Amino acid sequence: MNEEQHIPTSFFEDIASLGIEFDEGDVETLSTYLQLLYQKNQVMNLTAVKSIHDAWERHIYDSLTLLPLISNMECSHVIDVGSGGGLPGIPLAITLPEMTFVLVETTKKKALFLHEVVEALELENVTVLAERAEQLASEDGGFRGMADVVVSRAVGAMPTLLELTVPFLRIGGAFLAVKGQKAEEEVQLARKAASKLGCTFDSMSRTKTGTIVTYLKKSKTPKAYPRPAGEPKRMPLGMGVK
Repeated sequence: MNEEQHIPTSFFEDIASLGIEFDEGDVETLSTYLQLLYQKNQVMNLTAVKSIHDAWERHIYDSLTLLPLISNMECSHVIDVGSGGGLPGIPLAITLPEMTFVLVETTKKKALFLHEVVEALELENVTVLAERAEQLASEDGGFRGMADVVVSRAVGAMPTLLELTVPFLRIGGAFLAVKGQKAEEEVQLARKAASKLGCTFDSMSRTKTGTIVTYLKKSKTPKAYPRPAGEPKRMPLGMGVK
């Protein structure tokens, strides 16, 4: 396969260390996705990682660190909030075809790109929504309490992120955030927000590329949350907001 000569050997070693075995065609589909991402990146800002070679670790491996956790949960419906160029949602959808994925991306140009990817890769388990999370997770937004798992990668500070994600979860569901080295500090800052939203911090695990933070939905999120568009970012819960 021509694509494999561009894939670092360490990528396959790292994937194996996660206990992941690719199904036939997965690597080819992931490769096609990266090609689409980098073609579009020439005309709009989707990634700061300069080469496809580096993207296998920085984007694909980083996204797939969530796969073992999701596979061990009772999960059929996943929502990716702030999907951007499709990370982590697209790699997860490729490798977990039995689950359905909703990619939430506010920026319409990015959402249009995601539509193009879904069509090109024939991902029948993926829906793209060019809407704000605050609206979709509201009482009349149609997606409140619908997800078994919500994922997010590199989207905002944790107090804001919890308000944008936890309302999507059913009670008993889990929120998985891919964070950096300051994850522990962010969890401390989000303690009040988590309490208000009906979730609790569960675990934190370091990977080669980041830190996965897990929250569990313990009780129904009050109707007041999420607040109207822009408010969760402007005035994060627990940081001056009662």
